[in-house]
Amino acid sequence: MKRMIMTVVAMLSLTTTFAEDEKLNNVSNVNAYDMSVNYGSLARSLNLTKDQTEAIEDAHEAFCVDMMSIAAANEESRKAMMKNAIDKNLRNVHYILDFEQYRKYLRLLNATIINRGLNK
Repeated sequence: MKRMIMTVVAMLSLTTTFAEDEKLNNVSNVNAYDMSVNYGSLARSLNLTKDQTEAIEDAHEAFCVDMMSIAAANEESRKAMMKNAIDKNLRNVHYILDFEQYRKYLRLLNATIINRGLNK
């Protein structure tokens, strides 16, 4: 009887630990897709004018919405959805920025995606 109780306790604790790890993975997954930025820092980094800053804010907010919808999607469709979201963002940003600003933006976006582990 004692063995049976100990087995049940062990199973319950393993199940609880597994469920907790799963919840932590989901939270970190959502955080990886949160692409919020400090627009003041981005404007200084890219040397944006006031009009460019406003336009970039609008374009990036749309990108953030797209990325959060990707976080909620299933694993199979994430890669294609992410490619579409990034392509759409780059088209919008390319229209707003000049050549040098766009190159710097590409480097920043690429570094962010790699650092968050979204390039896999």
